[in-house]
Amino acid sequence: MAQLDTSTNALQAALAGELRRVRIELEKLAEVLVGDVHFATTYLDQLQVFDFLGQCADESAAVLDRLATGVAPEAAVTQVRLDVMVDRLRSAMATERPSCAQAA
Repeated sequence: MAQLDTSTNALQAALAGELRRVRIELEKLAEVLVGDVHFATTYLDQLQVFDFLGQCADESAAVLDRLATGVAPEAAVTQVRLDVMVDRLRSAMATERPSCAQAA
């Protein structure tokens, strides 16, 4: 079981790194698009979505980092700064999934 936990923790940390890479690429793309004044003024609302997606990626990465270090799921989610994301994550944790025995 300890090997599984170690592998899971390493995977969670690696996924956190991947999400941070996504955020960096989103920021680069947003910078290019903002550089076009016409595009930026025409699509300001849509450009703000890039910022929100980056925040979501950062918060997801932080949750994975906390889980990888052994923080309990509820405590890991409590520290998320985006209320809409906290609500979705808590809803996901509250959803009861049938065990293999119940599904059979």
